Amino acid sequence: MLDFLAKDSGTSFSDQRLGAITQLKHRGRKLILLKPSTYMNLSGKAVQYWMQKEKIPLERLLIITDDLALPFGTQRLRQKGSDGGHNGLKDINATLQTEKYARLRFGIGKEFRPGEQVNYVLSEWGPEENDLLNERIQIAGETAKAFALNPIGRVMSDFNGR
Repeated sequence: MLDFLAKDSGTSFSDQRLGAITQLKHRGRKLILLKPSTYMNLSGKAVQYWMQKEKIPLERLLIITDDLALPFGTQRLRQKGSDGGHNGLKDINATLQTEKYARLRFGIGKEFRPGEQVNYVLSEWGPEENDLLNERIQIAGETAKAFALNPIGRVMSDFNGR
């Protein structure tokens, strides 16, 4: 999703401390996109560093993550919540010492056999998924941009379930 947002705005990522970073403007707002270069289980370190460096308040933080519990292409924006078993969110929660930040979960489905979760998460999309992927990512990108401009309750109302 971050690659889509960067490409759509004509920017590109550069490797910096703890991750790849790009900035874009959207309706007068500066959006800072971070792809942590730490292991996913240590994402909190990168998030915290860039929040401090760029003086980003917690209420303006949006974490975008995959979610096995949601059907493919389904998105769910929440104002706060548990890690739901996601190790990246678990580390962000521990590092920031709170669960009170926005997260946009993107469903990747759970079409895997027991013990095959890692292979499934790291595998390529299937043909049916590829056909829908661009449309679903575009909607998620619109959600992220709307988050930058509007109260989260309104964005949740407008985009959850789309």
